Amino acid sequence: MKAVLPAIARPLLEPRLPASITPHWFTSRADAEAAMADADIAWVDVQSSSDSAAIAAAGARLKWLFTLRAGVDAYDTALLERRGTVLTNGTGINANAVAEYAVLGMLAAAKRYDEVVRLADRRQWSTDAPGKVELAGSSALIVGYGTIGRLIGTRLAAFDVDVTGITRSGREGTLAADAWKSRIGEFDWIILVAPSTSATQALVGASELAAMKSSAWLINFARGDMVDQDALVAALEARQIAGAFLDTVDPEPLPPEHPLWSAPNTLHSMHLSGRSQTTMFQRATALFLENLAAFVGGKPMRNVVDLGAGY
Repeated sequence: MKAVLPAIARPLLEPRLPASITPHWFTSRADAEAAMADADIAWVDVQSSSDSAAIAAAGARLKWLFTLRAGVDAYDTALLERRGTVLTNGTGINANAVAEYAVLGMLAAAKRYDEVVRLADRRQWSTDAPGKVELAGSSALIVGYGTIGRLIGTRLAAFDVDVTGITRSGREGTLAADAWKSRIGEFDWIILVAPSTSATQALVGASELAAMKSSAWLINFARGDMVDQDALVAALEARQIAGAFLDTVDPEPLPPEHPLWSAPNTLHSMHLSGRSQTTMFQRATALFLENLAAFVGGKPMRNVVDLGAGY
C-alpha cells in the first residue's frame, strides 16, 4: 500500500512502518498532490487547512486519510464519503493545551490581566486592580462537551465554577443542543468548543448576545464563524456583554482593519491555544502509528470522523 506522508515526520515514522507500506515523503503541496493519484493512505497536513484539504481531494483511491487537526470543516467530507475514504482526526492531541488556554482566558478576563500588562508596559503602578471578578461561585456554559469541553469542565470545577455542558444528544449530566439558548442568561461564561458544521454557523448571534448577562463573557475556542461577528462587535461597543476572549475569528488571520481588533473588552489569542505545547507532533505521530496498525490489521481505528455529521 502506498502512503503519502510528511517528510518532516520521516525520522519518527520510517523505523516503525510495516513492510506492507510504501511511503512517499512529500516536501511541498505540489509534491503531495502529484503523489496522491495512487495513494491508499495519506497524512497531508500542511500549514493551511485549506491546502491540506485540496491535497486530500486529489486522492481518488484513498482508503484512509489522517489529520492531526481536530476540526475537519475544511475537508470535502461529502467527497470523502462518496469515495469510501475513512477520515480520522486528531481529537485529543491538543486537548490539554486548549483546556489550559481556556482557563487562562477566563482568568485574564476576570482579573483583566490584559490591562495589568499594559499598566506594566507604561511603568505605571496602580493601587487598584482592573479586574475583580472571582471564578469561584460563577457559572459556565460549555457548548460542546466533548474531549476538550470535559477537560475545561474538570479544570473549572477545581476553581469552584458551576459547569453545565452541552451535547448533541443531551446525554446524562448535560443539556441537549436545542435546550441551552433559552437558558443562556443564567451563565457568567459562555464557552464555545463545539465542532464546526453547517448547523453551527452563527450559533451565537444578536438574540443570544442580547439574552446574555451584561456581566457575562463569551469565550470562543471553536470556529470564528460560530459567532455572528457583526452582532458581537455591536454588543461589545454597546457594552451589552462584559467582553469576549477570542482564540478563533473569521477570517484568519484577522485583517488589521477589522473592527474586532479594537472592539471594547476584547482579548485575542490568534488561534494559538492548540499550539501552546511542545508535544503536538509526537502525539500526532503516535496516534498515526496506532491507527496504521489497526488499519493494516483490519481493526477499529481511533477518532473516526462521522462524515455525514462532519465531526
